[in-house]
Amino acid sequence: MISTKLTAQRLREVLVYDALTGIFHWRVSRGRAKVGDVAGSLKTDGYREISIDGRTYIASRLAWLYVNGSWPKNEIDHWNGVRHDNRLTNMRDLTTSGNQQNQRRASQDSQSGFLGASPHRGKFQAQITVNGKNRYLGMFETPEAAHAAYVAAKRNLHSTCTI
Repeated sequence: MISTKLTAQRLREVLVYDALTGIFHWRVSRGRAKVGDVAGSLKTDGYREISIDGRTYIASRLAWLYVNGSWPKNEIDHWNGVRHDNRLTNMRDLTTSGNQQNQRRASQDSQSGFLGASPHRGKFQAQITVNGKNRYLGMFETPEAAHAAYVAAKRNLHSTCTI
């Protein structure tokens, strides 16, 4: 009987993980997938997902389980920002806060289009969140200037920042 929670042992029975390339290959044939085929598919958000025993998993979390023998405690952060680059050297187990510190671009609903910059009374305000508290960085004439202030503060305040 297979448990509902995937174990490292079960994962290793069905997949082979190459830590240097970050790619999983099937160890067993499953439906259309044959032994040796690359496992999973890319989702529209950039992550690779793989279905095992009727459940779907994000490949980066599977890589962590495969190598470490246990699930990550937090979120998997990709150092280079490429969500499907699941090389072991590109991943780290971070809290949500730590993972957000590695954000490289503004969200799709950003009004300014620049990370850390938001329109305010005809100018652009820069602010950064540190330990759950917003820090005001100033008002600027352009979103680019506000973004530059944000990036400078981010490099100074966040040790995990790769921007």
